Amino acid sequence: MPFDRRVWQEANALKEAGWAVSVICPKNDKFPENYVCINDIHIYRHSLPLEASGKLGFVLEYMAALFHELRLLVKIYRKHGFDVIQACNPPDMIFLVTWPFQLLGKKFVFDHHDICPELFAVKFNRKGLLYKTMLLLEKLTYLSADMVITANDTFRNLCAGRTGKAADKVVSVYSVPDHKNMHRVEPRTDLKQGKRLLVGYIGIIGNQDGVDHLVRAMAHLKNNMGVTDVRAVIIGDGPDLQAVKALAVDLKVTDDIEFAGYLSGETLMSTLSAVDIGVIPDPYNEYNDKISMNKVFEYSKLGIPIVSYPLQETMRLLGDAVEVATTNDDAGLAEAINRLRDDTRRTEMGQKALDRAAHSFSWDTEKEKYVAVFEKLIADKE
Repeated sequence: MPFDRRVWQEANALKEAGWAVSVICPKNDKFPENYVCINDIHIYRHSLPLEASGKLGFVLEYMAALFHELRLLVKIYRKHGFDVIQACNPPDMIFLVTWPFQLLGKKFVFDHHDICPELFAVKFNRKGLLYKTMLLLEKLTYLSADMVITANDTFRNLCAGRTGKAADKVVSVYSVPDHKNMHRVEPRTDLKQGKRLLVGYIGIIGNQDGVDHLVRAMAHLKNNMGVTDVRAVIIGDGPDLQAVKALAVDLKVTDDIEFAGYLSGETLMSTLSAVDIGVIPDPYNEYNDKISMNKVFEYSKLGIPIVSYPLQETMRLLGDAVEVATTNDDAGLAEAINRLRDDTRRTEMGQKALDRAAHSFSWDTEKEKYVAVFEKLIADKE
């Protein structure tokens, strides 16, 4: 925090509604302080081991997170006090740190960011005992929570069904960017380097995010399709950044791709404003098929035409405002990008994305649903 846009918008929404807000989150190189106060929101940060790369690492990462969350919850309870705990996953064992405070009459809201069983299955390519354990932990989290907020309707329908949580206790709140922070500005002119079009990606660079697909697609465009008028900018950071950079070297496309790193504020907006085609390279799998990615809302808000694989939740959100790859590989992604090289088609798809955002993606609407969850809990308590 404040890097996590969803949680930061939620925290500010509560503050604007008159709540006192404290946040517990991991720290990193860009946000190394143990404590800061921003916008009258108290932010307590803790360290974590490196991102899990195996089953043991997965467990260690979860255990470390739970230890620090409980430690800081006790600290905040003593220093500030609170009425409601909102906990976001992963891990799905986070309900364990809320139990002592629920015994004291505090309410627990679970903000469901990730479907961890599906994420686990994709990361480790199996559905054995540990997968079943993840399903059990998800169920215990849902049943422990006084209210559940899901990141989309697909999560709500899937998880409420398989956990048995009452439907009126589960509300979906989408991670739509606040329009005040997502707007076009004067675009950067240094990114295209003489090319006609700029392809863009924004997001985490992890092993399930498909940035390697984008790098391979750029190589396919150049080497197999003879397309030489396109360059790419990759905005973001993550555990697979160095591997993706190495892939670009191996495929000899380093001159065709700009790795911009983590950007924010006007620098982010000027970079996105230069993008002609926004790519969602996350390949089809059981996890990606069900998540609503921030990129969907960010590209749409700026009227950037979008390319994606045929993912259920992405297509449900965008309808016909997305150019869909016909195959789940870098060749299919490259062909979809190539179709948007046509000026008329690209303009049409950009307008469709903008219209979709104007009619369907409003943080003001999502914010009302979000704050109402907390107001209802307090009203019921009284």
